[in-house]
Amino acid sequence: MAAEIFTDKLEFAAILPNAGILLGLDVGSHTIGTAFCDAGWQFASPASLIKRRKFTQDKMQLVELIASRQTKAIVIGLPVNMDGSESPRSQSTRAFAKNIADLGLPILLWDERWSTQAVERAMIDSDISRAKRAQRVDNAAAAFILQGAIDAMAAGTL
Repeated sequence: MAAEIFTDKLEFAAILPNAGILLGLDVGSHTIGTAFCDAGWQFASPASLIKRRKFTQDKMQLVELIASRQTKAIVIGLPVNMDGSESPRSQSTRAFAKNIADLGLPILLWDERWSTQAVERAMIDSDISRAKRAQRVDNAAAAFILQGAIDAMAAGTL
């Protein structure tokens, strides 16, 4: 059975009354950045990077990640334009969410505007080389996206 896909944070948080570990995803055309948060929704940390291949292979890697922790739900960064309108990338991300909904975990689509730029800027400020930034930015962006979602849900600023 396919899980529900949410855009409303209140509805998403309401189905997770006991919090629980969440998987954050930054879905790109070449890679999928991943991150996990703790069960109490205090902090998000980057996890492994999935290099995109065939969808079935990507999905199996997600299944393995989900099984590696007692994951309760998924937060996916939704790329929207600065004016809030959706783009072809937004549509691609929504399609990805629909395609993984059969994993049975609720999915929250979270506005990811500025996530990659914020992470890149922080890495530059930390004097991380361009090569290392390229390797780490997608997972760091996934953690940034997930942190924003859990902060909003924990604070009740939904």
